Amino acid sequence: MRLVANIKRDFVFLKRLIRILRRIKSVNPDSHNLVCDDFEAAATKFPTNTAITFEGKSLTYQQLDTMANRYAHWGRQRGLKPGDTVALFLPNRLDYLAIWIGLNKIGVVSALINNSLTGPGLAHCINISVASLTIVDQTTRTCFEEIESQVERHQALWVLDLARDDESENCRSLDAALKGVSSVRPDREFRSSLTAHSVALYIYTSGTTGLPKAAKISNARAQLYMKAFAGLTSMKPDDKLYCVLPLYHSTGGLCAIGAALLNGAGLVLKRKFSASQFWSDVRSQGITHIVYIGELCRYLTNSPPAPNPDDETKHKVRMVFGNGMRPEVWDHFKARFRIKDVLEFYGSTEGNVSLFNLDGHSGAIARVPKFLKKSFNVRLVRFDVESEIPDRQSNGLCYECKPGEIGEAIGQIAGDARHAFSGYADKAASQKKILTDVFKKGDQWFRTGDLMKQDKAGYLYFIDRIGDTFRWKGENVSTSEVAEYSAAAPGVEEAIIYGVVVPNQDGKAGMASLITREGFDLKTFKDFVDSKLPTWARPKFIRLLHDAETTGTFKYKKMDLIKVGYDITLTTDPIYVCIGEDFVPLTAEILTDIAADKIRF
Repeated sequence: MRLVANIKRDFVFLKRLIRILRRIKSVNPDSHNLVCDDFEAAATKFPTNTAITFEGKSLTYQQLDTMANRYAHWGRQRGLKPGDTVALFLPNRLDYLAIWIGLNKIGVVSALINNSLTGPGLAHCINISVASLTIVDQTTRTCFEEIESQVERHQALWVLDLARDDESENCRSLDAALKGVSSVRPDREFRSSLTAHSVALYIYTSGTTGLPKAAKISNARAQLYMKAFAGLTSMKPDDKLYCVLPLYHSTGGLCAIGAALLNGAGLVLKRKFSASQFWSDVRSQGITHIVYIGELCRYLTNSPPAPNPDDETKHKVRMVFGNGMRPEVWDHFKARFRIKDVLEFYGSTEGNVSLFNLDGHSGAIARVPKFLKKSFNVRLVRFDVESEIPDRQSNGLCYECKPGEIGEAIGQIAGDARHAFSGYADKAASQKKILTDVFKKGDQWFRTGDLMKQDKAGYLYFIDRIGDTFRWKGENVSTSEVAEYSAAAPGVEEAIIYGVVVPNQDGKAGMASLITREGFDLKTFKDFVDSKLPTWARPKFIRLLHDAETTGTFKYKKMDLIKVGYDITLTTDPIYVCIGEDFVPLTAEILTDIAADKIRF
């Protein structure tokens, strides 16, 4: 039976791998074929198909292409030339894709900026992009104007949904400027100097632990993302993909776009995620595919039943695909919402490591079978948690991990499209991600910053982000493992785990910030977690959150929590400390005792 199951597993793996390879084989960094050329080919093939639906309005492929052409000619009229950058500071909206595809048609780079950014972070993102101008709408205009004085390069602000009568010297109506602009496809001569190696987009890291970095996305890398998912999902022209993810992020803005629009299918786009509307939308719109990130799936499984229970199960969804589906969520999500196929993948916006869980094995991020290991550029190397660098042998080279060993995932850097590392706009930041002399002198590998382990069957499992893992009592503590069990405890909705420095103690003590439901009990929580985790991994501090701020991709801003730590003077949230066998409210007196080393952990 096991042999039959393994043969079936490998058949599914190879079938889907072949789909990917067939779609991406045409991607060549030296080619003059850019992302916009792929989209034009789809628009020519499927002109009357619905391309995008958003808030009751739809565009066919031909209409979307026409809109993109107008933005291209508008850019030419503004004097934009190949290699220039335009900052897009916009929420999801009907014309978002048309803008950057249109600018791609004239060789202009689009910097896709998180529309929830404000203040110095926003100014930083615009400055490092070296944008010639910024496009906003009425929802983001005020945030830009508040930091305009911090923008190093003077530029005109172009505003969507602004009436011509409301224009000022440095604030122009983009809608008015587009009127009368040609809708004919711009001559390819305008971009003839570019190849697929040229930068198409800047996509920013989330900035959960500092200011965002602008990852350079070449046309070839964007094409790999888009074509890989066009092949993997095998969407048909009558299929529909539901996307609530932000288009400034690669999962929503490239993977989802490619899956739908390179196959002639329809993209149903939402301004933002709503758990209460999610399944109603999916059922009423006839959705067949959903793109996710793991936090979204956790929200849905933690949500109360939909007002109409049929919405959760009597839909047409055949596949969900995305990244970050945690093991403790996976089976629950599939069972509750009657999902047939979960296609998990692993990859970073800027990196050269792309992995796929092609056979749907629960909890794994990917599989690299032994018989195909040489075809993949991915390896795991032993890692020192304290120094946060890979271990080295006496000859200076790294150790490759054995099955079951935890190590950092790295990807060999090469010149082809799949294995290239374009880096960031900041060259110094790019250099920090490159590991040299790994398995032989002179080789170069991209550091993912992620700790993983691989079993004997080749399945890879995500362990933690480097920096999230910390040491306590001489042992490595994985925040993701502690979060998994903490979130599974009765009455817990979300668990955010991190290490905090305690005076007179080696390493960091574990702290859990929890969002709880009615009926949560500290004693029950402690008993549950203690039964699942070794002594050194059990949280010593608990903070009960009133709410928790997240990034645009639903990741918690852990750094803000770490800065507060267990300092009760910096928050009104209740904080508890484990003394003996019980969690007790943390008081000023107890803080004094901790500082004086009168309380031992």
